[in-house]
Formats: sequence, C-alpha cells, structure tokens
Amino acid sequence: MKTHKTLQISVKSIPETGKELGLQLGKEWFDRWREEDPGLEFTQANIRGAVNLAKHGTDILIRGLLEGRLALSCSRCLEPFAAQVATEFEVLLMPAPQSEAPDKEELSAQELDLDVYSGETVDLEALVREQIILLVPLKPLCQEDCRGLCPTCGANLNRETCSCKEGSFQLAAVSNQLTAKD
Repeated sequence: MKTHKTLQISVKSIPETGKELGLQLGKEWFDRWREEDPGLEFTQANIRGAVNLAKHGTDILIRGLLEGRLALSCSRCLEPFAAQVATEFEVLLMPAPQSEAPDKEELSAQELDLDVYSGETVDLEALVREQIILLVPLKPLCQEDCRGLCPTCGANLNRETCSCKEGSFQLAAVSNQLTAKD
C-alpha cells in the first residue's frame, strides 16, 4: 500500500527570507510510518518541533528542533516505558548531481551533514524520520539502575526477588549443549 507523504515542500515555495514550519507528529503520522516500516523500535510517539528552511543559491539549509516522547521497551527488563527525547539538527541540501552513476567514495566528516534533493521538491518526511530514529538509544533503559531479568527464572528483578541462587545459571551446561550438537 502506497501512502502519501505529508512533509513534501516545493523548492519554489521557500522564499528568500526562509520558511518556518511547525510540526506536530502524533498517532496518525506514526501509524502511517509503522505501515511502511513494521520493524520500528518504538510503539507510540508524540513529537513536536519546528523546521526552518533557508535558500542559499540552489542549496537549502534546514535547521530543526524535535522534542517529545517515544514509547520504548527496556533492553534489560523488557518493560515498556516513555522516554523523553529532544534534538536539534542542521542539514545542508544540495541539488542532486546529474550523473547517472552513483559515487563510491568515502565521505568526509563535513560531508556527513550534507544531503541532496532532486527535482523541485524537498522530502522533509525522510529527514524528520531519520532524526527520530537517531533519537532512539542503542540500549533503552527504563531507569539507569534497572536490574533486568533473572537469567534463570526470568523474574523482573525491579519488582521482585527470585529464589534462584546467585550464579546458578550454568554457562557450562549451555556450552555442553552447543558442543553436543557438533
């Protein structure tokens, strides 16, 4: 199912003085994204922010601020929690080169903040999605001192204590099972 992207900005609609856009990305926007990418690492989100587009010749400088909440799962105890997130970003868009062959050269540190646009439209949707993905921590934690799950019985150690003896999880038994398969 092909869905309509909502953050497509015509290059011609950006005045020389710049263009400011307010963003309110709620359930409907994230549901549409989830349809396109079911593997998203967050279940719900509410993000607000602002984006400023400024022309510099044929280049377009985009500065933005995004903040809000993402519903994540803790990487230690697997419990859902709401993470407060915020980011500022700046990207310079340049017109796409006319060549057909893609370049296979390594990017410099300065070029990492560059991107391209083609035609007469800037796809802010892709840029905003990229910034939201960058907000997701590699190892989301519900709290810094999360105790996680007992490796033997699976009890959530933040809520209960288990009767398993410390160190009762035997790596040797797991190792034996793996070597027995060989």
